[in-house]
Amino acid sequence: MGIPVVYVVSDSVGETAELVTKAAITQFNGSGLLIKRFPYVEDIGNITDVISLAKVDNGMIAYTLVKPEMRIQMKEKSEEAGVYAVDLIGPLMDQIQLFIGKKPLCEPGLVRKLDEDYFKKVEAIEFAVKYDDGRDPRGILKADIVLVGVSRTSKTPLSQYLAHKRIKVANVPLVPEVDPPEELYRVPSEKCFGLKISPEKLNNIRRERLISLGLNDKASYANIERIKEELNFFEKVVSKIKCPVIDVTNKAVEETANVIINYIQNK
Repeated sequence: MGIPVVYVVSDSVGETAELVTKAAITQFNGSGLLIKRFPYVEDIGNITDVISLAKVDNGMIAYTLVKPEMRIQMKEKSEEAGVYAVDLIGPLMDQIQLFIGKKPLCEPGLVRKLDEDYFKKVEAIEFAVKYDDGRDPRGILKADIVLVGVSRTSKTPLSQYLAHKRIKVANVPLVPEVDPPEELYRVPSEKCFGLKISPEKLNNIRRERLISLGLNDKASYANIERIKEELNFFEKVVSKIKCPVIDVTNKAVEETANVIINYIQNK
């Protein structure tokens, strides 16, 4: 007699079923059991195949099938064949349905979709941090979108907000004394967004920022003439890039983000 086999059967990849089965097996010190994954079971033919294999191997089946008709077929056919089969997810779904009074979606692969969505979000957040404030110009060419603006136009919070929408964002601060990175002129113009603001609003924001840091609010950073010089430089750069410009003077970060999302979705 060969090594006992547990067939892990799923209508998706089978990661959940395998993890649960491995967790159970560890309580028996492994007991020399072999796990064979049988993913993407989508029809009755697949069920018949895996039951036949399990019968030949004198094995058992542990399954996660979310469609009720598939669960019923697995239960009935495995009993007919005299093969042990354990429903790992069905009883819990049934109890949750009774508990909350809602029917399940019965859609295979939702856990994987949620995981992929989560990891895309984390990746975008890490990207926004790495390529924040022009830290590494190489990010400009890797980004989904690039934000361009002078200091204190909400580039960083906007980058983070968009990252939570799984959008990779790099942002580039513009200062008259420093040439913008060459990558900025190589990226497609529709990927760039200039963030425009009125001099008066920016003056107020910068003065409040200096005060919050315990600094003199008369510094050149908050000087209205200096601000106008920066904004003129901004206008020259975005004109050269030919990118869309959003006036963020009286906009919340969420509003600006929605403008950008609508723009890229309609391209």
